[in-house]
Amino acid sequence: MTPEPATRRSGRADLIVLGVELALIAAAAVVGVVLNRRGVGLYAETAPLYAFWRPHVGWGTPLAVAVAVVVVGWGVRWARTANWGRLLGVGYLAAVVWILSLALIDGWTAGVTERLTNQAEYLHEVHRITSIPAMLAGFSDRIIDFQPGSWSTHTAGHPPGALLVFVWLDRIGLGGGTAAGLACILIGATMVVSVPAALRRLGAEDAARTVLPFLVLLPGAVWIGSSGDGVFTGVVAAGLALLAARHPAALLTGGLLLGFALYLSYGFVLVGPLALAVLVMRPGRSLPAVLIAGTGVVAVVVAFTAAGFWWWEGYQLVVERYYQGWAAERPYSYWVWANLAAMLLSAGLVVGPALRRTIGAARQAVPAAPTEPAGASRGRRLLAGLRVAARPTVVLPLTAAVAILAADLSGLSKAEVERIWLPFVVWLLVATAHLPAGTRRWWLAGQAATALAVNHLLLTFS
Repeated sequence: MTPEPATRRSGRADLIVLGVELALIAAAAVVGVVLNRRGVGLYAETAPLYAFWRPHVGWGTPLAVAVAVVVVGWGVRWARTANWGRLLGVGYLAAVVWILSLALIDGWTAGVTERLTNQAEYLHEVHRITSIPAMLAGFSDRIIDFQPGSWSTHTAGHPPGALLVFVWLDRIGLGGGTAAGLACILIGATMVVSVPAALRRLGAEDAARTVLPFLVLLPGAVWIGSSGDGVFTGVVAAGLALLAARHPAALLTGGLLLGFALYLSYGFVLVGPLALAVLVMRPGRSLPAVLIAGTGVVAVVVAFTAAGFWWWEGYQLVVERYYQGWAAERPYSYWVWANLAAMLLSAGLVVGPALRRTIGAARQAVPAAPTEPAGASRGRRLLAGLRVAARPTVVLPLTAAVAILAADLSGLSKAEVERIWLPFVVWLLVATAHLPAGTRRWWLAGQAATALAVNHLLLTFS
């Protein structure tokens, strides 16, 4: 009997991983139904997602289907050969249309205009800000709930930078839900440019071209267009992409953006390992790059601290506020694994097989370094293997995966991670570069099908 070809074994392993993902999602949904019926405080009607069951179609339905058909049918092939600048431009426009079309399945009012206007959102506070310096100086005093002047849920749950974004929009005449929703879409969609640009600067242009269509048809795109996390995703992705550049000004700007990201979400301390990974892998000497980028981060920290907001104090108060609300009742024993099911519905089922192949690529590279002579010492060959394994298509998705696991285990991300983890999910999709060329279109079709199913069966919320 002839041995089974490696490609067939690998394909079967992908299907097994896919089966495990589907089982995890099914288990999370079934257990969620049982717990909700028993009155357990999940505070998520369609757990593991924060949404309502409402099968529906809308104005965005034909547009979303059309975008999916075009990207799946021609996107993979075109991305391999297109002019680089044109590829990024068309990719960005396609992402904007995809995000908007998914939002419009719920209609213009529910899908765009009113997404950010409810009591829990940032816009609820914008009209109360008469002085930005006063807001920053007294921000921490209003984090704890059940006191006069307490911040709304999302405002209190983040550093003041998140609220500042929408205050600034209002100050330049772009106030209200429509402008805020469109800003989230336009800024969030830039991740389709930033992630491939970073890969190309790190010497992985082929991977960048492979990954771009998967970023365009991201199933979690609807949350990019309907929450502040869309802005956060765009800022973090742009900051990391700039760290991969050669010019000192770009490095400094990247540091400034990532420093500002620390004041968008406390969880973005977990972006630190991704930033260091990019700085180490970029062409040129790492230490000067770290110092320049670090200067940008420190400048932002100093500015916010001088304005009266101390990050660590805010974080401690946020943990207290977190357990004043639903988090005190949401069971860790459920969400610690159901979060991963929610993440899969946001990132897409391609993540499991892609990560499996990424881990396999890393394991194969370490023990054997083909560039080293056969008589080289074991240590020298191991180091050479590590250099081979330390490719951006390996390091970036695995680092993002570790960051997600850390956030999950912390217990400070119980539910709603389908949007909260988006800034890490887009780097997780870099693992799709390891998928066999002949299967990519099928996996991309699965991504589109996931997005269409979620948005037509559920009414999602930010």
